[in-house]
Order: sequence, then C-alpha cells, then structure tokens
Amino acid sequence: MAKTTSPAPRPKKAAAKIKAAKKPPTKAVKPLQKKSAAKKAAKRRPRKKVTQAEIQEIFDRFAKATPDPKGELEYVNVYTLTVAVVLSAQATDAGVNKATRALFKAANTPKKMLALGEETVRDYIKTIGLYRNKAKNVILLSQKLIDEHGGNVPEDRDALEGLPGVGRKTANVVLNMYFGHPTMAVDTHVFRLANRIGLSSGKNPAEVEEDLLRIIPVEYGIPAHHWLILHGRYICKARKPECQKCIIHDLCKFKDKAPGTPFV
Repeated sequence: MAKTTSPAPRPKKAAAKIKAAKKPPTKAVKPLQKKSAAKKAAKRRPRKKVTQAEIQEIFDRFAKATPDPKGELEYVNVYTLTVAVVLSAQATDAGVNKATRALFKAANTPKKMLALGEETVRDYIKTIGLYRNKAKNVILLSQKLIDEHGGNVPEDRDALEGLPGVGRKTANVVLNMYFGHPTMAVDTHVFRLANRIGLSSGKNPAEVEEDLLRIIPVEYGIPAHHWLILHGRYICKARKPECQKCIIHDLCKFKDKAPGTPFV
C-alpha cells in the first residue's frame, strides 16, 4: 500500500503574498483641503469697531428711547436682590421671579432665610435650574452676611465676591442696581451684543467689560448696563436678531445684519 504524503509547506514569502492579495483594497484618503488665502485673511482681519462719535450716538438713542431703564428681577431690598441674582445664573429672570415671589414673602433677611433652612428654600426654588446647589449657596451666603457683615450686604466688590455663589457678574449687578455704581455686568446678551455691533472685540467677559467701561460715555455709566442687556435680550437676539426694530441699525457693524428701519 502506497504511503500518502502531506503537501509541502508553502514558502513564507508566497504565503504573505496570498494573504496580502486577500485584503480588501483600502480607500484612498483625500488630502485635507487648505483654506484659501482670502479666507485666512478674512479670519485674521479685525472686526470693525464703532467710532467714539458713533458710541455717543448709540447711547444717546438708548437714552431717548428708554430714559429710565429697569432690571427685570423682582426684589424688596439689597439682600433679596443679591439672592435673586445668585438664583438667576443659567435661568431666566421670569423663572426666578416666579419662584422668589413666595420665597421673599417668607424670608427677606438673612436671619429669616436661615430660619427657613436649606430644605425649605429648596422647595421654594425647585423650578429653577441647579436649585439644590443654589439653595445651599443662599443659606451659606446668609450665614456669612450675619457672621461677617452684621446681616448687611456690603457695598464692596471684594466682600461681595467673597460670598458663596457670588461672582464678578453678580457683584456688578448689585453694585449697579442698588448702590448706583457705574459697573458693567457682562452676561451672554451683553457679550454677544458688544461684539456684534462693534463696541468690543473681547474674547471673554472680562475683556468685554474692560472695553465697555473704557468707551461708554460717563453720563451713561449707570443705565448702560440695563440698555445693553435689554437690547440683547429682546432685539439683538442670538439666532434671529430683529434688525427691523433696532434703533441703532445704521450704526451697527454686524456684517450679517438684516435690513432695518431708519432711526427717527
């Protein structure tokens, strides 16, 4: 009976060629298209800024349209204003007002707020975003006001920013709205508006605040804060700015602005 012999092993090189042949062809990777020089130059080109004469005209018009602008947060004293501004972070003024009307009837001083306790405060403000952390801060700042400031809200930036939940923007609002300081609280509306219309090219709130404080006419130092917030909130909106209603349309440097109505 003849012996069967096993096939001879393939050479390694031949096996590698067969294995390589079985692999599916790889798709050619398209090289990344380089941005045109024109686009790069446009990106580097600074935005147009308004002139000092245009700045004066912008705020003259705001003053004519709304001589006595008011903030929309509801409060009964400087303490409740401070609490309301702390609660307004990442929330609407309307939503905060809805929650604080009942809260401030129950507690309008640090002592009364501490008597309510964190859990009860939480129940009052649970319709507001981040209410658990905010309730904790309200209790902590109330305690600190009693321990370090005799239960009074201080008229001092550093002392205000030392309170739990109070940052620079909150301190600016309190100093401006209650104590009458010419401060500028840069929220999302003011940041967007200042960059759009050419008042600033700041890349963060601190830079925008610095620019605005430097260029706003002295006589408008206090109300300017309200004018910019309200104009950004109701006219120069993020997605669909209502340029047809804008009283500074002809002065605005926003390149994508829609047709407006001439100012009279």
